[in-house]
Amino acid sequence: MPRSYITHLECSLTGETGYAAGSVHNLSAAGRPLIAQYDLNSLKNDVSKEEIWARPGGFWKWRELLPVQHADNITSLGEDVTPIVDMPKAAAHFGHQGTLIVKDEGRLPTASFKARGLSVAVSMARELGLKRLAMPTNGNAGAALAAYASRAGLESFAFCPDDTPDVNIQETEMLGGNIWRVNGFIDDCGKIVAAGKEKMGWFDLSTLKEPYRLQGKKTMGFELAAQLGWELPDALFFPTGGGTAVVAMWQAFAEMEALGWIGPKRPKMIAVQAAGCAPLVKAYDTGEKFATRWDNAHTKAAGIRVPQAVGDFLVLNAVRSSGGRAIAIEETQIYQAQAEVGATEGFLVCPEAAAAFVALQQGAQEGWIAPTDRVMIVNSGNGLKYEMPDSGARLDISKPIDFDALI
Repeated sequence: MPRSYITHLECSLTGETGYAAGSVHNLSAAGRPLIAQYDLNSLKNDVSKEEIWARPGGFWKWRELLPVQHADNITSLGEDVTPIVDMPKAAAHFGHQGTLIVKDEGRLPTASFKARGLSVAVSMARELGLKRLAMPTNGNAGAALAAYASRAGLESFAFCPDDTPDVNIQETEMLGGNIWRVNGFIDDCGKIVAAGKEKMGWFDLSTLKEPYRLQGKKTMGFELAAQLGWELPDALFFPTGGGTAVVAMWQAFAEMEALGWIGPKRPKMIAVQAAGCAPLVKAYDTGEKFATRWDNAHTKAAGIRVPQAVGDFLVLNAVRSSGGRAIAIEETQIYQAQAEVGATEGFLVCPEAAAAFVALQQGAQEGWIAPTDRVMIVNSGNGLKYEMPDSGARLDISKPIDFDALI
């Protein structure tokens, strides 16, 4: 069984390295995310990218670049490689003359990309001897936590805003999780998790407040590179709330270059937020390193409604270093785009990803996406997990059917 090449953790802000792998950690002493580091020089000599990619299974094939040391602790629900779907009609519809592809993370267990992070985080919790886990959630992460925690025989507790989609709450409960609605935002839910640590004895799995969800999300970067023949797209659009996926992919690209798997080329990293909750966009536009909290956050695209993110500076660094940008999309545009993608491609994207299609359209119109660019959008979850309009017409079989009226 392949071994992990993890060496230690380091503070993402200060670079402090005195954090041992195989120990329980939340944030660094500076109050910022810890990033796992690996012995890439040894790994480069010991195994090839082709050998890893040829292995069966999903993201656990990247064992050497994941933190779990003992295979017995791996907690899996049969993950597989998520497909990349070509969308030429949607490209034309949204004004892009080049290639448009979608990485469909809705095919993972619990139907969202949260499975990557929570599978690895729960596996590490198991390895570290933790028994009770807690986190704030906008829906999908809570369901993924419940699924993997139940699989591992651990307790899970999730706290979500009042208007979290019902299906997420029901899913979490059906998967053995404990979940509460809260009359506040996701960061308010995070405060409940923090306040209950001593009394409840749980470990805080909040986004980027522990090191290992990030490492699971990183596998998306390895996977898409391999699927595209070890050539990265020209632009990569992310629905962005807490920003873990952006930070994780940026780490994945750096590790792959250090291993000689790819060259120095990076995609333009496009962080997409809703106009009703766009703290990273505001910080990007004003040239700030850190983002201030967004008051009165609102959007039905629940996954990107995060008023304040602890990894804000990491997201902004990836966006700026890549020549990308952060962009906010109006609420009405999100749901119109979701319907348009469905009607043109037969593909039900989640609202968060629908916002990225609007961002692509703006990029094509304004010229920061070139006609020759190969663009990838991350569909972070299955669109069926969200409320949709009930607009279907009805027929009365007690009366003659007017078939002409059906057209």
